[in-house]
Amino acid sequence: MLEDRPVTAPATAALPAPPSRLPGVGTTIFSVMSALAQQHEAVNLGQGFPDFGCDPALVEAVHEAMRAGHNQYPPMPGVPALRQAIAAKIAALHGHHYDADREITVTAGATQALLTALLAITQPGDEVVVLEPAYDSYAASIALAGAVMKPVPLDAQSFRPDFERLRAALSPRTRALMINSPHNPSGTTWCREDLDRLAELLDGSPILVISDEVYEHMVFDGQPHLSVAGHPALAPRSLVVSSFGKTFHVTGWKVGYVAAPAALSAEFRKVHQYNVFTVNTPMQHGLAAYLQDARPYLDLPAFYQRKRDRFRAGLADSPLRLLPCQGSYFQCVDYGALAPALARLDDLAFCRWLTQERGVAAIPLSAFYSGGSDARVVRFCFAKQDETLDRALALLQRL
Repeated sequence: MLEDRPVTAPATAALPAPPSRLPGVGTTIFSVMSALAQQHEAVNLGQGFPDFGCDPALVEAVHEAMRAGHNQYPPMPGVPALRQAIAAKIAALHGHHYDADREITVTAGATQALLTALLAITQPGDEVVVLEPAYDSYAASIALAGAVMKPVPLDAQSFRPDFERLRAALSPRTRALMINSPHNPSGTTWCREDLDRLAELLDGSPILVISDEVYEHMVFDGQPHLSVAGHPALAPRSLVVSSFGKTFHVTGWKVGYVAAPAALSAEFRKVHQYNVFTVNTPMQHGLAAYLQDARPYLDLPAFYQRKRDRFRAGLADSPLRLLPCQGSYFQCVDYGALAPALARLDDLAFCRWLTQERGVAAIPLSAFYSGGSDARVVRFCFAKQDETLDRALALLQRL
């Protein structure tokens, strides 16, 4: 009689991890600093999201869309009513008329739009010029597309584009140039002369422009946002990316869009249909209804300028040197005038100290450079309730 014996699975060797598509990438600095802020119960002025809600009318518009049965797949490029509303908004603000059927695509936020644009227009080995400091997804998206990032630094003091450096960086392998205005992290904006010089620089070349304009409705001091969509020489070669999450305080909805000429949009949609296919249906219908009133986005510059001014006024007498902020909801400061022991810290070490010892989280500017930076500059987000800003200011004034 056979004895009952325990059955054991054959030993197997652990499978090796596949080669990484992003071998140099770890957890983003935004997640790291937010986790540190939570651990130390610090005021989180690091990661760029509001701590206040959106307009209840927008929530109701989405609820109404759900109740009306808009809960199944929408068309791949987006709900027609939303695409028409986007095209009308761009025409009203910038004078350029995109065809809503062929030239506007609704995306799962701006980050997906940027990656999809790069996958659509570049081939392995193509060069993509990026002006640094730059949002960290640019480098990762370029790598995933198999292209090569060619960083060009903005002016270290003003964060303005240096067109001679830019000219020197272009080569026969350059396929695209990524620009961002209003700029994250510096808060600077491009002026008409900048756009004209860029158009002159690219004239006669096949180089395309990916223009990240997610903070388009946060431009201050009475200045307009100047989109490449409104520039006759740049619009035909550009993919313009924007975000409803930033504009309407709903970053978790992840809804954005790309506006581009029909030929570029066709290539964009070929990739879009396979990496996302389409975007949340009731949110699209709700946004389409909400966009019928322009006041929420037309009033946004004044809303955020009040917060910018409140934050800057609170730091005016501190040793933190305020850098100019013309747009976005970010304020950069130079901490080089603090006590020598603090001024000697690199920006990451300073942000860790500030979070742990003073209870305010910020983002080091070096995180926005592919090769790091030795500048003593950190970025704060002022898209917060006044109470949150005041609490942070009371702690920062102790510096």
